[in-house]
Amino acid sequence: MNNLRNINNKFNVGIYIRLSKEDENLGVSESIINQKTLLTKYVKDQCYKLIDIYIDDGFTGTNFDRPA
Repeated sequence: MNNLRNINNKFNVGIYIRLSKEDENLGVSESIINQKTLLTKYVKDQCYKLIDIYIDDGFTGTNFDRPA
């Protein structure tokens, strides 16, 4: 059995949210807030079990000089 699923065949998921390139100098961005809202709604609508939310606010994916 796939270890990503619990006994009810629902996915256990984590959400990864990253800063938009356009928002990288704005502090806490609306991009982060919007992504969190949309993704948590999607997880709920799919009846998935949300395990954790990972946020890279302040670190764009286009820059490799960022914390792990």
